[in-house]
Amino acid sequence: MDGEDLPTCATYRKYAPQIHGYTHTHTLQRKMDRTMQTTSDQKFSTRSSRDASAQSGAKSHAEWPRFRTRSLLDKYKQYLSGNRMSWLLLAAIGGSAAFPTTHALAVEKDTPVTVTTTCCAVVELRQYTLHPGQRDVLIDLFNRRFIEPQEAVGINVIGQFRDQDNPDRFVWLRGFSDMPARTEALKSFYYGDLWKANRSAANATIIDNDNVLLLRPARVDSGFAATTNPRVAADSIDIPNGLVVATLYYFDAPASADFLDFFERTLKLEFIHNGATIIGSFVNEHGVNTFPALPVREGENVFVWFSLFADAPAYERYVAALEKSAPWRDTIKPALLPRLKKSPGILRLTPTARSQIHA
Repeated sequence: MDGEDLPTCATYRKYAPQIHGYTHTHTLQRKMDRTMQTTSDQKFSTRSSRDASAQSGAKSHAEWPRFRTRSLLDKYKQYLSGNRMSWLLLAAIGGSAAFPTTHALAVEKDTPVTVTTTCCAVVELRQYTLHPGQRDVLIDLFNRRFIEPQEAVGINVIGQFRDQDNPDRFVWLRGFSDMPARTEALKSFYYGDLWKANRSAANATIIDNDNVLLLRPARVDSGFAATTNPRVAADSIDIPNGLVVATLYYFDAPASADFLDFFERTLKLEFIHNGATIIGSFVNEHGVNTFPALPVREGENVFVWFSLFADAPAYERYVAALEKSAPWRDTIKPALLPRLKKSPGILRLTPTARSQIHA
């Protein structure tokens, strides 16, 4: 890709601070070429060279180009795709590159770029085992009765899903600004009149609702992107597009800083290269569960990352591409598996009508 398509490193970091440690070879080469051109003509004195540099550096901020952020990220990913082995080498020697979630970068050309805002510092991944044939009954009740009342007390209802590999499992995500806020919000909802009026109908569909992971973003910018999109009406039956895949890695101890770097610098780049859109990554929140009426899984150490695909065939193409990838097969996968306590868990999830996460 032509280096002229990208801004200088300094400008790029100003306009997209989420992408850490990004160094573009073409940009550096251009800067070196300009420097050599300025200094190569021996007719100019050292003072003249300094004056020329000062004049060149005097361009105002207003003269800097404006960028369409999604286009910039697409070019970055295109560059990455064509130079993946170089980036894997960079990762091996300590380089760094982290992508923001792409769905948070669709802004207009002249809109100032800001750091992606994440919705929640604490997230619950809730998996309910239901009585046979009761999943759609619970989903209908949930959509009509339980979303707005939770959000009214400060709970962010992030997404609701059907598990594609278990017809009797309902999976949903909700988030909170912090652990104290979680405590107060849960008290307000579950001790309120609306839950008391509907809990019998909800509980009648459920065999087990204790399979809950309490999570926090693995990095400050790796949570789910905040959304201001209006939710569809409570009586909507239109199923949105998309397949959300949750991948769970289990460890003997909390996920280390070394593993988080490995994910950001190596795993994430490989997954993106083969077609995944990563929308969040999380580790356990090991704080005390201050609302014990709702148990959570304790004594476990997990790393969970979520990816979004247009549909099930798109996910299958991603899986096939990953398995054919020589770097994944020969280097990355063998480096990953020994770190894990057991085989990764995979949840293939389709959004329900009112889920805020969908394609």
